[in-house]
Amino acid sequence: MKKQFVVILIALFALGTATVSAVGGKKLTAYVNPMIGTSGMGHTFPGACAPFGIVQLSPETDTIPHNIDGRYQGKVYEYCAGYQHTDPTIVGFSHTHLSGTGHSDLGDVMLMPQTGSLRLNPGTATHPDAGYRSRFNHDTEKAAPGYYEVMLADEGVRAQLTATQRVGVHKYTFPKGANSRVILDMLHGIYNYDGKVLWSSIRVENDTLLTGYRITNGWANCNYTYFAITLSKPIKSYGYRDMKKPKYRGFMGKLRLHENFPEIAGRDIVAYFNFDNVTSQELVVKVALSAVSTEGALKNLRSEVGGKSFEQVYAEIDAQWNKELDVIECTGTSDQMAMLYTSLYHTMINPSVYMDVDRQYRGLDGNIHQAKDFTNYTIFSLWDTYRAQHPLLGLLKTSRNTDMVKSMIAHQQQSVHHLLPVWSLMANEGWCMTGYHAVSVLSDAIVKGADINRDAALKAMVETATCPYYESVGDYMKYGYAPFDKYATAASNTLEYSYDDFTIYAAAKALGRNDIADIFAKRALYYRNTFDTTVGFASPRRIDGTFKADLDPYQTYGEGFIEGNSWNFSFSAPQDVKGLIRLFGGDKQFVQKLDNLFDMDLPEKYYKDNEDITADCLVGGYVHGNEPSHHIPYLYAWTSAPWKTQQWMRTIMNKMYRNHIRGLGGNDDCGQMSAWYIFSALGFYPVCPGTDQYVLGAPYLPYMNVTLENGKHIVVKAPKVSDKNRYVQSVKVNGKPYPKLYLTHKMLTDGCTIEFTMGSKPNKKRGLAAVDKPYSMTK
Repeated sequence: MKKQFVVILIALFALGTATVSAVGGKKLTAYVNPMIGTSGMGHTFPGACAPFGIVQLSPETDTIPHNIDGRYQGKVYEYCAGYQHTDPTIVGFSHTHLSGTGHSDLGDVMLMPQTGSLRLNPGTATHPDAGYRSRFNHDTEKAAPGYYEVMLADEGVRAQLTATQRVGVHKYTFPKGANSRVILDMLHGIYNYDGKVLWSSIRVENDTLLTGYRITNGWANCNYTYFAITLSKPIKSYGYRDMKKPKYRGFMGKLRLHENFPEIAGRDIVAYFNFDNVTSQELVVKVALSAVSTEGALKNLRSEVGGKSFEQVYAEIDAQWNKELDVIECTGTSDQMAMLYTSLYHTMINPSVYMDVDRQYRGLDGNIHQAKDFTNYTIFSLWDTYRAQHPLLGLLKTSRNTDMVKSMIAHQQQSVHHLLPVWSLMANEGWCMTGYHAVSVLSDAIVKGADINRDAALKAMVETATCPYYESVGDYMKYGYAPFDKYATAASNTLEYSYDDFTIYAAAKALGRNDIADIFAKRALYYRNTFDTTVGFASPRRIDGTFKADLDPYQTYGEGFIEGNSWNFSFSAPQDVKGLIRLFGGDKQFVQKLDNLFDMDLPEKYYKDNEDITADCLVGGYVHGNEPSHHIPYLYAWTSAPWKTQQWMRTIMNKMYRNHIRGLGGNDDCGQMSAWYIFSALGFYPVCPGTDQYVLGAPYLPYMNVTLENGKHIVVKAPKVSDKNRYVQSVKVNGKPYPKLYLTHKMLTDGCTIEFTMGSKPNKKRGLAAVDKPYSMTK
């Protein structure tokens, strides 16, 4: 491993391929490498955060705008998380980020320590000396759960960061004798543009306390970020600049506003604060956030960090991360351990707690609410996370996932559209992607016995699925498919709605509401209406019933699908795989189609201009780098060749997940890519949330032991597993032979030991009986 990729705990990575085991109280944070995915497609960030915290304190490495005068800047896509490992400079440290997304926002309340002359603009990557950004060397970077450190070479300042759920803590060590200053840039943002900041305010309450807020108009249409900042040393002097001259100032123009005036406000302001650097070179800055008020931010600050030192805060958050990671014990090589625990870490960044310590939160309606019987969460990337992230949290972090479901129900009740979240972001609806996949998360919770208000959940699901003006839903209900005449992504809309409707059917059936179940049982099979059997692919269909005549199943754009082509979307009926097999012409044809997908050489022209997909994201034509494909390797379980799932799983995992800055084959998407890896490492996957089944694949590691909230354990043993021994010969559950190709949720939550006998050649006779196949709506 190259030196610049080693960010912390050199001793761990020096183990090379030696087998290590997380047992006996070993610090599991030692195995996490937050640099995985910080370059290339992963879009992760290396900074400090607490488990599920709203504060993610991380460096920004450039200031590429989302648009200039409305024209999209393609380079900005690299900066969804604010950080690119290949950049030579750091602009500053902001407090809010999204983990692994393909679109972005936030980057709120950015601080940057400074020495020398006052510079209030960020400069550029090619001319860093023109601004406050600083060069840095990766050799000085350290990153671990809850901690980040770097030396800012141009300033000579050592920056250390840690965080609690609602507070970011900075420790800056300035060089002796130099000026000591901190820049507070209220204009900076991720996916920024001219006019994004609607208003910002800073109050100098006294010489060690600042309060204020910022309102932005980005992906989160109206995002309120209040803050309270305490300083370990008194301010000597301060000031600010309007980076764009205000067109109106009222009667404040008669005041000397820009220096040592305690009331700072504007749309485009950058402030600075000077400190004494003679008696002490260390400055500790604590920044608490709230979406409610500065009073809420102050409460958060006092409750979570109070009079604690930087070292005390980090020790506590390190202990929290160890506790959260300790749900899995496993063995493997050092790289395998790094990948497993980093993946688990990535599943616990988002969703994020979105309420103050007094339980107040800003709701979707813009009002302030009190979360009485649940913890309120935000950042639901549901087009991605309904597939594996929420099922994983439902299994491993059951109470948290239950609160997330309750948060979604509250969102729906506050929505003027009466819609469950599509992409929930900071008390805003982000409207990103298609489908209404929150219904899958609610249904999965109901089917698996979560303690929620089931009537309210079902009501929210039905109201969401019958909103006639949500994209194509009215026409979908009228025709049984979304018509291509009116909707560019008609085919994928139909497939996604059909699966979602299955989950409503499943929930209604579980609750004894046959009236609702009957309606959605029919809609759950609408996926058939978008399958053109004459070409053997899902295809967009027009109002008159005709299919698109010149379908190119390799092409993503203009073919009726969103972020995927027909080759991948044609397998999108996890609720009725047996029915899907019939549409393909039968078992032989279905297996051949799957084989062709994995074996093909997808021409570069089909992905070279796609910012979401690179060659690193592909296995043949299978696109692991985007979510619609994630269940596909498991579909062999319904066929005469279930062993082919085992053949491909290890290939996908080895290629898409590596202990490297470019180690993620696609956006991590708020934990979905990582959750897929954890399930697949265990040897099973929730192909169809809304059922209680997990489809068996093959384990990746020789030993895993999962501790559930109820104290039960899921133990997976596969002592001979390897790249060569990737095929399952037989399975035992609790010591008894187990012929089925799925496990049930109850089996797992009751605790069980699953033993896999592995070999270098497939057992082609296992799992062929109809009774051993996973669920399918039709047989």
